[in-house]
Amino acid sequence: MSYYRIADLTVQMDTYGRTKEQAALYACPPCPNPDIRIQSEPERVKAAYPRLSDEECEYLASGSSFYRQLLDFDGMMLHSSAVIMDGKAYLFTADSGTGKSTHTRLWQQVFGDDRARILNDDKPAVRLVDGVWYAYGTPWSGKAPTSTNACASVAGIAIIERAPENSIHPAGGLETVQMLLRQVNKPNDPRLRGRVLELLDDLMTRVPVWKLQCNMDPEAARVAYAAMSGAIGCE
Repeated sequence: MSYYRIADLTVQMDTYGRTKEQAALYACPPCPNPDIRIQSEPERVKAAYPRLSDEECEYLASGSSFYRQLLDFDGMMLHSSAVIMDGKAYLFTADSGTGKSTHTRLWQQVFGDDRARILNDDKPAVRLVDGVWYAYGTPWSGKAPTSTNACASVAGIAIIERAPENSIHPAGGLETVQMLLRQVNKPNDPRLRGRVLELLDDLMTRVPVWKLQCNMDPEAARVAYAAMSGAIGCE
């Protein structure tokens, strides 16, 4: 059995393949009382998706187990691409194929990858700690193994829409709630589903949420950063 430190929680997990490789960044000494014990049950995923390999099933099942238990620690995983810049985390969420990963790569192109670091490219954890929302890297990062074992307070969340011109403005209302709900896992357990709604409500109350309409020009990164950081201008 191996132990990992993920989202400031000690996780006990016996895994293999891609999950084990990507979790290596988070390895920690054994702990007699881990916060989370992952029993992934990949056979359930295999039954639903028989074309997936055993390794892929383990990857999905272990991530799902972590997510469900994370809810008990005021946290969840948000389908997004997260970048850390100047000590703050910025999350970009949208339906698959919209360009989340492309947009965060633009931040690295414009500001340099030494200043703008990808925290996680698909499933960062977000967790409320002492009244502050933090974003964390996790081993579960979608198709690409892009993850960093780091955390930062969340400065903003942007919902991305493709558009010919770049613009950004505060988001709110029912449309925003519905969009964010699509980007979080909603367990079948009524208690856990209710916890997701409570946490999402708190996240939207404490963290600015934006609608970013953008193209794939580097200027999109400058527009997003200027608004989300409160900066007057960008280098």
